[in-house]
Amino acid sequence: MTTVLVVDDHALFRAGLLAVLSAMDDVDVVGEAANGEDAVAAVESMQPQVVLMDLRMPGIGGLAATARIAERHPEVAVVVLTMSEDADSVFAALRAGARGYLLKEAGADDVQRTIAAVARGEAVFGPRVAEQVVGFFSSESTASTVPQAFPELTSREREVLELMARGLDNAAIARRLFLSEKTVRNRVSEILAKLRARTRAEAVARARDAGIGGAPG
Repeated sequence: MTTVLVVDDHALFRAGLLAVLSAMDDVDVVGEAANGEDAVAAVESMQPQVVLMDLRMPGIGGLAATARIAERHPEVAVVVLTMSEDADSVFAALRAGARGYLLKEAGADDVQRTIAAVARGEAVFGPRVAEQVVGFFSSESTASTVPQAFPELTSREREVLELMARGLDNAAIARRLFLSEKTVRNRVSEILAKLRARTRAEAVARARDAGIGGAPG
């Protein structure tokens, strides 16, 4: 039996989903929430195995709630269940720590299979979402045949460097990547050390010279 928390701000949709889940023999709905703050609190008190999370909600929203749950309770699998299928939403959810991403048009069987899979530690995406994920990594694989600048940096450090080169400060980078500002400061320090850059401005200049983050506008 898999324990599940349902999070959605639309009461009618939430009620319908609860009815569907309640008819599943292997699912036990332990609670519901209508916003991100309540979702985080409910995870703390109810300890579900799986959270079905909407993205667009009042307050901190589904992405920030997912990031907090993933950080504090990595054993809890968050599955995003949303109307949004754009690439930005998909990859923002993955960066936040979601282990699954389904569209609200998914059938009951798909939802049931997804709950069981993520409870086992798997990652699951709906068909149209999976196409975007596969397409992204296929393009990344093709791009990887071209030598990258600064191979000494990790993928996360390259991501931080790119945002630095776009002009974002540490607070903005932290929000974009769902990290703490302290973590971002540490990443920046590591980048400067690896690039042997004396200042942040020098690292940004080198990044832009290498075509990372675009030229200053």
